[in-house]
Amino acid sequence: MSTILVTGSEGKLGRHVVARLRHDGHDVHRLDAKPIAPARDYVRIDLTDAGQTLDAMFGVQDAYGAVDAVVHLAAIPAPGQMTDTATFQNNMLATFNVFQGARRAGITNVVYASSETVLGLPFETPPPYIPVDEEYDARPESNYSLVKHLEEQMAIQLCRWDPALKIIALRFSNVMDVEDYAAFPGFDADPTLRRWNLWGYIDGRDGAQAVARALDYEPRGFDRFVIANADTVMSRSSADLAEAEFPGVPVVKKLGEHETMLSIDKARRLLGYEPEHSWRDHV
Repeated sequence: MSTILVTGSEGKLGRHVVARLRHDGHDVHRLDAKPIAPARDYVRIDLTDAGQTLDAMFGVQDAYGAVDAVVHLAAIPAPGQMTDTATFQNNMLATFNVFQGARRAGITNVVYASSETVLGLPFETPPPYIPVDEEYDARPESNYSLVKHLEEQMAIQLCRWDPALKIIALRFSNVMDVEDYAAFPGFDADPTLRRWNLWGYIDGRDGAQAVARALDYEPRGFDRFVIANADTVMSRSSADLAEAEFPGVPVVKKLGEHETMLSIDKARRLLGYEPEHSWRDHV
């Protein structure tokens, strides 16, 4: 059993991550800004405050022994929800405080939520090829995405400074719960509704699986993985969608009927990640 801190524990993905890690037998401590009922395992926190962040980490260590890992999910979760300045200030500073706090507390296993947006969403400039993957340079097209890119660059340098440190960036697609799937058949009427992320999504339970596998990943240093479900949100074939909406963009592999165009091949190969859920099982 490991002791794991999860920031953003009360969010859409965070709830699934906490449940998965507890199911796997870990002692999970939750950090979030939401005012909820007091609990032994919960600390209400402002992660943009470095003192609070470090104090929370040392506090759990003092009370329960060593902290083995940090999962950092807390953030303003999407572009356009707050001003650009507020988004940059909150997300960048919180991530720096978590990364730096973990280093100072001697926690060397960090997994955090990056984003599919660094791949070039909403693809007004078409991607270099389909399926998109981790191999081409980041293309942030919003302030939110720019922060995600800068967080990855920061993680690279922190791992260079400290060879014992591991930071894994999971480039999550659009997180979905089961109750969201009722809306999916409506996307078929207009493929442009979900063109912005190549018709991708991630079931929160599969997102949690990716976190669990990333925590177990042994190599030190920084790495990044696209995390999506195995299929698209559409009934139309992936090959037809790519041809119709991205004419001239090379399709570099033969796509399965509804295969995701957010390549999860690297996560499958290195993490052992394999999506277990699909919206098609619920509609």
